[in-house]
Amino acid sequence: MAARRGPGILIRLLVVVLALVAIVGVGWLVRVVVVPTAGPLADDIPALEIEAAPVEPGSVAPGGLAAPQPQAAGGADPLRAWAERLAGPTGIPARALMAYGNAELAVRSSSPGCRLSWATLAGIGRIESNHGRYGGAELREDGRLSKPIIGVPLNGSPGVKAISDTDGGLFDGDAQVDRAVGPMQFIPSTWRRWTSDANLDGVGDPQQIDDAAFAAGRYLCANGRDMGSAQGWWAGVFSYNNSVPYGQKVFGLADEYARTAAA
Repeated sequence: MAARRGPGILIRLLVVVLALVAIVGVGWLVRVVVVPTAGPLADDIPALEIEAAPVEPGSVAPGGLAAPQPQAAGGADPLRAWAERLAGPTGIPARALMAYGNAELAVRSSSPGCRLSWATLAGIGRIESNHGRYGGAELREDGRLSKPIIGVPLNGSPGVKAISDTDGGLFDGDAQVDRAVGPMQFIPSTWRRWTSDANLDGVGDPQQIDDAAFAAGRYLCANGRDMGSAQGWWAGVFSYNNSVPYGQKVFGLADEYARTAAA
């Protein structure tokens, strides 16, 4: 797969943006996800491991959200070099960092007023799936997961929202109720609206981290939102999950990731 994608992800970015503009309002092809029979997620839910930052919602955006995307010398893929350099300090797999960084670059090119940061996407990705590693899944070099990540059934049980099936089980393997899917945990109906094909394979796949991160970035920037402002940042994160502790956890992670990268 990787050998067929071209010389570098930043060059491919221009194609992604042009493709995005060309297909606004048009549905992408989708990959049918075959999901093994599974019960509720185990107790090692990534969000439970994260401490909420002591910050008042809406009061401030995470610090250091400028995009440190250095140019690599010698014709190397600059985004890959950036990701490999930050993987150790941030604790984020380099392949996931490439997806978050590419999503930021693509969204900033098409919606510069949004001021989206890769660090915010990384914060969400950490909480939602531990960067594609939840439940023993592995993030492969092509950006796909070694096995699908499927959330709990949204059946209205205690602490769980009730959402009836919207996809006939196409994405989540459940034809009774919806389940969030993939490394960024999209509800099927939301994925249908924001489906993205960031790796340019002709398929919008919520289980592929480039596609999922790009879709998440577009979703956060909807309706002209400015993710670089305090009000816009919190509104965007709350649109993803309307929970104060959730927003505070994403804030703490995004702030730490961005400051680490800028150091």
